[in-house]
Amino acid sequence: MRATVSWDKELTFNCETESGKHLVLDGKGENMTPMETVLLSVGACSSIDVVDILKKSRKQVTHCECKLDAERAEEAPRFFTSIHAHYIVSGTDLLEKNVARAVQLSAEKYCSVMLMLTGNVKITTSYALV
Repeated sequence: MRATVSWDKELTFNCETESGKHLVLDGKGENMTPMETVLLSVGACSSIDVVDILKKSRKQVTHCECKLDAERAEEAPRFFTSIHAHYIVSGTDLLEKNVARAVQLSAEKYCSVMLMLTGNVKITTSYALV
């Protein structure tokens, strides 16, 4: 996997992946910041797992949302100290144990982003089946 990050102006950078996708990031908050994209990546990566695990278990998923709360260090470098991911899942014939298993498997075995942060960031999860 390759990507290029090019300085545009002030603290704004143009990002492009080798697949041709673009994103603008900056350090002033006018666009998404790099830390925001890391947090979003935790939620997206793990949500992909949760939906995929449930579908492979032949469960009908109609909604999956991941709400994230993160804490950062007070001093530079202001890395994440903790992230909590709360999943809200709906579907047909879904049981609580199905969602619990999918969330656990994602957090402990499949989510590359979460696993990459393990050991440096306290990551917790919860879920609601609605």
